[in-house]
Amino acid sequence: MTEIHGHCDPRFEAVRTAFAAHFEQGQELGASVAVTLHGEPVVDLWAGEADDAGRPWERDTIVNVWSTTKTMAAICMLVLADRGEIGLDEPIATYWPEFAAQGKEGVTLAQVLGHTAGVPGWDPPITPEVLYDWDRAAAALAAQALWWEPGTASGYHALSQGFIEGEVVRRVTGRTIGTFFRDEIAEPLGADFHIGLPESEEHRVGRMIPLDASMAQAAVDPSSVGARALLSCPLTGAEPNTRAWRAAEIPSAGGTGNARSVARVHSALANGGTVDGVKILSAEGIEPIFTEQFHDVDEVLGVKLRLGTGFGLMNDVVPLSPNPRSCFWGGWGGSVAVFDLDAQLSVAYVMNRMASGLVGDLRGALLVMAAYQCLQLD
Repeated sequence: MTEIHGHCDPRFEAVRTAFAAHFEQGQELGASVAVTLHGEPVVDLWAGEADDAGRPWERDTIVNVWSTTKTMAAICMLVLADRGEIGLDEPIATYWPEFAAQGKEGVTLAQVLGHTAGVPGWDPPITPEVLYDWDRAAAALAAQALWWEPGTASGYHALSQGFIEGEVVRRVTGRTIGTFFRDEIAEPLGADFHIGLPESEEHRVGRMIPLDASMAQAAVDPSSVGARALLSCPLTGAEPNTRAWRAAEIPSAGGTGNARSVARVHSALANGGTVDGVKILSAEGIEPIFTEQFHDVDEVLGVKLRLGTGFGLMNDVVPLSPNPRSCFWGGWGGSVAVFDLDAQLSVAYVMNRMASGLVGDLRGALLVMAAYQCLQLD
């Protein structure tokens, strides 16, 4: 039986039970789960192995969280909007003039945050190595044409979203998005999350265990928007096991952290923008998240999503929370994060054995549901 380490408030014992069950059922190698309530950590658990050589998953083990990173990049955009430095409904070309090429002059930041911008990938395709060259990856997106009329459809911007956001951050602040996130969000909150991992932290990184499949296999029709988008930069899932990936700033998929750090960042939002005296956003600055950008079948993911601004909102397909002012996102292979303004709750799950889902899987969903079960019993 796998030993579960860390702290769990007795009120949230169901989360520990569900977490342990995943190991007992052979679904995990190593993982962590964290829950905050009213800003206080009530669950902080970790277990298993950090790699397939048997190295233990420690309290400070960190791993790539894939698209859960998107929530961190989105918060950067919300912070700048809250400060009046950008407008979410402003064209991206206001800040990045080159992006106006080939009919993209009207594409807004909100559309990028809501996956409706019509730039879900690179055309022509690029290799993963191009992601490590920021100027080249961003310039390619600026130069290309739209895939559809912005705002008329959603198509998961799996990797492109973060490069568009990050270039806006760089044009407006003079800082990379990884530096901005560190200075303005992670360090003030004491959150061990990195967009661009310093070499000094390499010794703590767990190894990702991908499926024997590529991201693009999620799309059945090779001529579909989904296949075109995912094949525009084809990934195997093993990329985070390289220093090149971890060192690069890949704001849509390259963040490195653990459940504690993800829950900590989101706890600020769950508590109205401020936690432990650290203000990240005003209460008004959180509200754009809940502005619905699209609610229909996503052209890339093939499921009906209700997309807000930077986060997914709950619908009948994703019933993770019973509360209207809650939102989520997840990462390829299983990581997931939920925060809930109504309950002042933040839940995060991070692991290294990947499953097939592009934005989370059942392991994380069961942990979120267990947390809500505990709330109802409290």
